[in-house]
Amino acid sequence: MPPIDPFQAANEQARALAHKLMEMATHTALAVLQPNIAAPSVTRIAIARDDLGIPVSLISQLATHTAALEANPTCALLVGEPGDKGDPLTHPRLTLHCTARFLKRGSPEHDTLRTRYLSLRPKAKLYVDFPDFRFVRFEVSDGLLNGGFGQAFLLSPSDLI
Repeated sequence: MPPIDPFQAANEQARALAHKLMEMATHTALAVLQPNIAAPSVTRIAIARDDLGIPVSLISQLATHTAALEANPTCALLVGEPGDKGDPLTHPRLTLHCTARFLKRGSPEHDTLRTRYLSLRPKAKLYVDFPDFRFVRFEVSDGLLNGGFGQAFLLSPSDLI
């Protein structure tokens, strides 16, 4: 018997929910593959979106997830938090499969993103110019939206941006 595909085709409601989750997110879980131990690792990072809606973050060179992304830029982000009440699995969440791309400090792209990021995350002004911090853009290859029981959608990059 062939495997059952649990994903529905993307529709306007699914796209709207994914956009809402991404817009509301101030942090996300980042999953990477640790190169020295060949095991997955998950951490929490601050998140924002650039002018095109692409997820971005500002991370330290000292963080182990930075070394993991440099060794293998394939990663995943989990967006969405459970509510205060009820079963956490009934609340919507979005997994984004991504490729991490670090921006070169001092480039026009970096400077534009710095301005936008600080407008969205003003507390980052405390460390944005520390020499060990860099911006990373998460180029999305697809998204898996779980909108609740029986509401699973496979989303393309164009559905999400």
